[in-house]
Amino acid sequence: MDAKTASLEVVPCPNGDVVSAVPTSTVPFSISEATLGRHLARCLVQIGVSDVFSVPDDFNLTLLDLFIAEPGLNLICCCNELNVGYAADGYARSHGVGACVVTFDVGGLSVLNAIAGAYSENLPLICIAVVKHLEDAHEFIDIAISTALKESKPVYISICCNLIPHPTFNREPVPFTLSPTLSNEMGLEAAIEAAAEFLNKAVKPVMVGGPKLRVANACKAFMELANSSDYVFAVMPSGKGLVPEHHPHFIGTYWGSVSTSFCAEIIESTDAYLFVGPIFNDFNSVGYSLSLSIRKRQSFCSLIEL
Repeated sequence: MDAKTASLEVVPCPNGDVVSAVPTSTVPFSISEATLGRHLARCLVQIGVSDVFSVPDDFNLTLLDLFIAEPGLNLICCCNELNVGYAADGYARSHGVGACVVTFDVGGLSVLNAIAGAYSENLPLICIAVVKHLEDAHEFIDIAISTALKESKPVYISICCNLIPHPTFNREPVPFTLSPTLSNEMGLEAAIEAAAEFLNKAVKPVMVGGPKLRVANACKAFMELANSSDYVFAVMPSGKGLVPEHHPHFIGTYWGSVSTSFCAEIIESTDAYLFVGPIFNDFNSVGYSLSLSIRKRQSFCSLIEL
């Protein structure tokens, strides 16, 4: 079985600032149901996935039958694999993790663009296609799911259709859990002190939220800082939807020359700006054309990854 991720960046679990144990399923378990497909279905339910998106095909029908039979798991069928991928992408944005099932080979190729988009947006998305070695299949499934949650990146699980109904387990499997991830306390304190000193010297600082607010589950903390400090704030284009845009301190979307009216002027003319969870790529920066001064900028891009 293949369980792959190309991420080298370590980020917290999307379910919280500190990765905690995933609640166990309360679904009754019987030995007759101890199959590889059932194990995968139970793992998805345990990490909070209630809807799985798929295009039914001859290679994945056996797995989909087991998903349909799993209490707490709902199968949503789409018209093609690209729609499946983007539906799972949207689900991951709103629920923290998403999952999709496609057919072998051609389905995996068709869903590739959506998976690439989820990778660029740091979304934990589990793509299941159709385990070469049955004896360690459950171990690799757990590793893949853990990697998706820890790295906040997509993973790919390939399962041979003839192995899905195989009675893999003769006892109830251990509930799926993740070890807690702790911050570097000294680094965190140093970052907070540096940010406080930077902001206290400013006359009219502005906050700008980026897409990694979602990864760090820091949207609430961002708004608490905005409310307590009375700073005006904006979002980067890939951070839209993460903070309430009806807030009286919200000034718009900061997107260089195509920003909301007066938003770019306010941010670029201020004496200090605080970027929280930004990604300065060609999309967010309009081809790296933002008129920002390093001297005025305090970025929390790395802080939320501690």
